[in-house]
Amino acid sequence: MAMEGTGMPWREARGVGDHGEDLACEHLEALGWQVLDRNWRCKEGELDVVALSDDGELVFCEVKTRRSTRCGLPVEAVGHEKARRLRRLAWAWLREHDRRPDRFRIDVIGVLLTAGDPPALHHLRAVA
Repeated sequence: MAMEGTGMPWREARGVGDHGEDLACEHLEALGWQVLDRNWRCKEGELDVVALSDDGELVFCEVKTRRSTRCGLPVEAVGHEKARRLRRLAWAWLREHDRRPDRFRIDVIGVLLTAGDPPALHHLRAVA
């Protein structure tokens, strides 16, 4: 069965996404950030990565991974509605983990995995 919109089998698409999330976490850790949670789920949806930045800010990261730019850059897949949903998920994570930070933000990390090229990461900060 193909994953909707990807044209590739579900397992292959999931593997691409998992690889992108691994690369995104490596990127964050290279920045000196601490990854607190990955693939956190609740009834409203899923957060890909929850991290603590090097300056102590709590950051909820949406990771979008693509194998081509045929449908645009990976970060372009997060629009206003998705950003609102991510903010709701962040509040749910905060409630479940009994955290009350002074501030937090939502980032998007786009990962482009094109054949023959090294992975390209694009980190957009504070999208919501």
